[in-house]
Amino acid sequence: MIRHDPVLLSESVEMLNIKEDGIYVDATYGGGGHSREILKRIKTGKLVAFDADPDVAAEVKQKDTNMIFINQNFRHLKRYLRLYNLLPVDGILADLGVSSHHLDTPERGFTYRTDAPLDMRMDRSLKYTAADLLNTYHEKELVTLFSQYGEIKNARTLARLIVAARAGCRIETSGQLREIIRPAIRGKESKYLSKLFQALRIAVNDELGALHELLHQSVEVLREKGRLAIITYHSLEDRMVKNFMKTGNIQGEVYKDAYGNTQVPLRMLTRKPITPSRQEIAANKRARSAKLRVAEKIAAVQDTSAQIPAGIEKLEG
Repeated sequence: MIRHDPVLLSESVEMLNIKEDGIYVDATYGGGGHSREILKRIKTGKLVAFDADPDVAAEVKQKDTNMIFINQNFRHLKRYLRLYNLLPVDGILADLGVSSHHLDTPERGFTYRTDAPLDMRMDRSLKYTAADLLNTYHEKELVTLFSQYGEIKNARTLARLIVAARAGCRIETSGQLREIIRPAIRGKESKYLSKLFQALRIAVNDELGALHELLHQSVEVLREKGRLAIITYHSLEDRMVKNFMKTGNIQGEVYKDAYGNTQVPLRMLTRKPITPSRQEIAANKRARSAKLRVAEKIAAVQDTSAQIPAGIEKLEG
């Protein structure tokens, strides 16, 4: 059974302001904790839950007629809502964290704490694993990956060590990787490794590209006064979400029309992010870096399927 303690459960669901006949989206079903709480509050409404992981799909029992489960990445949000004729929606919730299931299943390769194959694919149908990226990216591409997605300061040193090591044999496991990069580690080892594994996971799953698509599609599918609630776990995600909720784009640039009026599709409801209580962190240490931001749609917008900015494009090997 997939176990995952839902983070900021009551806070996030309360902020959706759920109506009994509303249509809601759980963009990251995981262990189903947030979905179950939403389902308690709707009677004639619908919940559409997304998750790309086939392990999750195998666990879902669609006994609740108010829920539709879609075994796809949330970047396909608008396509499937249109397919099921469920537009517009009243609220969207996304918990962007890696689930406990992923971290506690060694063979998925998401953690540096066990020696396991470097996979890291949330959707196992994806073509490339973390090992593939480590063994095929050019040195400059590795530098970009580590500095951009992991915010690692000595990314060049790290990349050189990896390129030198793979010339002798292919890098396949987390244990191999830890030994190879040990001379590059600065500061606390666990923190450095967390940044490295975060960078690889983001690249493998194109997480920032998917988030960019989710944010832009959210304002297209939400009805007026519909709400968007997103829980982030690191600065890259949080910066994108904060900027988008404030300005309507991930760069945080405020646009004005010909009359000088500011053009923003959302109104932020959380001046500062909502964070877990001490009690929640004590019960679930993985919640300690969580930040919940919520916004409400205030205006109709045109299709905003803009190209992904250069800062978050998917790296190609």
